[in-house]
Amino acid sequence: MSLDARRLEELSLNSSAPPGQLLYDGWLVRLLPGKAKRARSVNAVYPSRLPLEQKIPYCERLFATAGLPALFRITPFVEPAGLDAALERRGYGRFDETAVEYAAIEGNFPASTAQPMELGAWIDAVGELRGSPVRHREAHRARLAGMPLTLRPMGIAEEGRVVATGLAMVEDDCVGLFDIVTHEEARRRGHARSLVASLLADARGIGACHAYLQVQVANAAARRLYREFGFTEQYVYWYRGREGERQ
Repeated sequence: MSLDARRLEELSLNSSAPPGQLLYDGWLVRLLPGKAKRARSVNAVYPSRLPLEQKIPYCERLFATAGLPALFRITPFVEPAGLDAALERRGYGRFDETAVEYAAIEGNFPASTAQPMELGAWIDAVGELRGSPVRHREAHRARLAGMPLTLRPMGIAEEGRVVATGLAMVEDDCVGLFDIVTHEEARRRGHARSLVASLLADARGIGACHAYLQVQVANAAARRLYREFGFTEQYVYWYRGREGERQ
């Protein structure tokens, strides 16, 4: 039996929970600096009582105080349903369309060169591959270090240097795949495929039978790869941000 879309959304929210967040009239307001926009955006997940004319400016002030751009994550489950249109009227443009994909963990997986890594070293490797500033790396470390889920970081090394990374995050019998990154000079060597195979096989070994991931809609190469493992699109979400703040 597959998972329904709302459960996938819960898993996605849990996997990106920052050390601190606010619950404001049914909205999760996340204010952790870093690359992951899911950890520094508004997620309108529960029914609201207050009018949008009051709620949106309040959130904008929270982000301004934190020194962050005001971002809103729009899913098929937002409350109220008119939030997306209201943000557009206020000058919030749509960007970063992302597909949430699901697969049952089935079959055999090919041999892989991916190896488990210690979390701290893995976070440093991801930061190096992405060229992330120190602030983003520390936010990544803080978010994962406080995560009450099973984390399985892996990497692939060439000549003593990590050139590809991936992370499995296990909750109950579900695993999410994250941070599948390959150095530009090491691409087209099958590293991403090896990482996905290893992460899924490892997760299955500790009881996972459902898998999910998030991938940008426009990333055709990655989506072709994930289809090889049975992943199919379940729903799409996007962000809303003001001019100059869509990052």
